[in-house]
Amino acid sequence: MKKSIKKSMANPMKKQQGMTLISWIIILVFLLFQGVIAMNVLPVYLTDSNVKKIMKALPHDAKARGLTPYQLKNMVAKRININSIYSVTAEHITIQSGRGSHIVIIEYEPRGKLIGNLDYIVSFRHEAKISAH
Repeated sequence: MKKSIKKSMANPMKKQQGMTLISWIIILVFLLFQGVIAMNVLPVYLTDSNVKKIMKALPHDAKARGLTPYQLKNMVAKRININSIYSVTAEHITIQSGRGSHIVIIEYEPRGKLIGNLDYIVSFRHEAKISAH
């Protein structure tokens, strides 16, 4: 009998296994918070991927070549509206004219609510160089 008592006293942590209820609750709260963040911010990144597609296609588009900066801005704004991107407006689009090319810049910051008084702000900037001829 004395031998079994000595064995259990020598390593008391050996019999404890698994996590406590409080540990499970803490992990669950953390995962729920991450899920709420993902549900609110993921649509912003999906919208931005559509903006990226529009900007990647611009340098290869024959219709964009030879346009004035005003016409180019209107064309990009129409493509954004066609793709139902409401967080980007014509005010977010700027055109810089250079030697024989135009640079289209879309810069915007979508904002939204997370939980209670916690908000998020995500900043995006995309550029595309288009030859003017």
